[in-house]
Amino acid sequence: MADAENPLLGETTCGSLLQKLQEIWDEVGESDEERDKMLLQIEQECLDVYKRKVEQAANSRAQLLQVLSDAKLELSTLVSALGDKSSVGIPEKGSETIKEQLAAIAPALEQLWKQKEERVKEFSDVRSQIQKICGEIAGNASEQTGALAVDESDLSLKKLDEYQVKLKELQKEKSDRLSKVLEYVSTVHDLCAVLGMDFFSTITEVHPSLGDSTGVQSKSISNDTLSRLAKTVSALNEDKKQRLHKLQELATQLIDLWNLMDTPEEERRLFNHVTCNSSALVDKVTVPGALALDLIEQAEVEVDRLDKLKSSRMKEIALKRQVELEKIFASVHIEIDPEAAREKIMALIDSGNVEPTELLADMDNQIMKAKEEALSRKEILDRVEKWMSACEEESWLEDYNRDENRYNASRGAHLNLKRAEKARILVNKIPGMVDTLVAKTRAWEEDRGVSFMYDGVPLLAMLDEYAMLRQEREEEKRRLKGQKKVGEQQNMEQETAFGSRLSPARSSGPKKVVGPRGNGGANGTPSRRLSLNANQNSSRSAGKDGKRDSMKLAAPANIVTVSKDDAASHVLRTDSVPASP
Repeated sequence: MADAENPLLGETTCGSLLQKLQEIWDEVGESDEERDKMLLQIEQECLDVYKRKVEQAANSRAQLLQVLSDAKLELSTLVSALGDKSSVGIPEKGSETIKEQLAAIAPALEQLWKQKEERVKEFSDVRSQIQKICGEIAGNASEQTGALAVDESDLSLKKLDEYQVKLKELQKEKSDRLSKVLEYVSTVHDLCAVLGMDFFSTITEVHPSLGDSTGVQSKSISNDTLSRLAKTVSALNEDKKQRLHKLQELATQLIDLWNLMDTPEEERRLFNHVTCNSSALVDKVTVPGALALDLIEQAEVEVDRLDKLKSSRMKEIALKRQVELEKIFASVHIEIDPEAAREKIMALIDSGNVEPTELLADMDNQIMKAKEEALSRKEILDRVEKWMSACEEESWLEDYNRDENRYNASRGAHLNLKRAEKARILVNKIPGMVDTLVAKTRAWEEDRGVSFMYDGVPLLAMLDEYAMLRQEREEEKRRLKGQKKVGEQQNMEQETAFGSRLSPARSSGPKKVVGPRGNGGANGTPSRRLSLNANQNSSRSAGKDGKRDSMKLAAPANIVTVSKDDAASHVLRTDSVPASP
């Protein structure tokens, strides 16, 4: 009875409790109906307890399944983000309980979390460097602050490699840009040195970091900096070019003034730093201070001083200009009256009616026009020289052909033979030379409306006379050839009549004397020397005069008196002369 009252002392079970309840009911005398009702109530309460426990167990299982599902999802997400399944031991699917599966997944998750943290740090470092370099290139590096957000959905090694490849490209671009910046800075330094400018102030105007000596990596490499550096270098190069041009103009003026006034060498040496670059190219001028403004101003002052000195030495300078003008005319065989020109210059200076600068400018203009005239005559004069040289060879060949001992084995015979071969080729070209020269001369005269005078004689008249002389010579050759044939025929008839051969007879034609030709020369060489004025011929070298001596022939009187208007009417009669091939 005591055990029933204190059921906790023994083992308490549902059966023992039900038995105890039955005993109480018997003692109390409960009816069966009440007992059934009570038992039904007890059974319902037990059922409710079981239901609650089952629900609690089901909820616990659902939570565990959700945790397992979340763990699997997280595992899958991490594996997908990291993109490397082989680096973590992922549990295989099996028949383990939920808790066993969770226990198996936990180590893999922990390892993947560590890998994710490391990978995120790597991504962050790489992207920070990329952002920094991009900021330096864009010129807003100071605005790039704060950590970059990393896209954790793709943390694969492939993606990381892409960022690293991009970083390497940017690093190379940064290195190239830095090299370009340093190259520009070096160029600016050299240009400032040559121009005598302050390098530091010039370079810091482009960007303050370029003048900073703390380190190379701190230099700005932005697009704007490179563009401004390029513009600065271009502007300095243009300034250098203009200063060099100005300096070369001043150097030319100095040299001209020195030469004009025979300035001593000691005085010229004072401006060697100016004249040393008178013909230098822009890229070759690298000496510091060579194009400084004070140097150019110094040269300008000296030119002004010499200009004033030049005015006081007007006569001497004007006469030098006149001599230069006379040399130009003499070189192209244009006759002038130098004495009258000099007297006129002296009279103008003495009268004081003309400004010295105006007179020199007028003479400079005359010299310029004379040079233009000389240039326009150059082609014709060159052809005249070739023609006269060919005529000299023609004259020598005539003398050589009349020499009966030309084939003897004498000293120098082989040299004369070679010269004769070349001379024959050249002589055959003379008609073509003359035709071309006539055409060129007529074109020149038509273009300018004046006759082409050669040492005071119309060139077309000289060519016309040469053509007539050459035609006469050809006719003389044909006549002599005919006489020779007649003589040979008579000899053959005599041999037939007398039955014996007579000794060979000499040519019955008149014997020609080797030497200077009279009245234009039988060989058709020009009757006039290119220069008829002894004063103008003095400028030629002795060797060249010696070469032309054989060309000096007496001109017919009618050639000297040919007027400019009649010169163009002369017709070159060379129909019987074979043209050059």
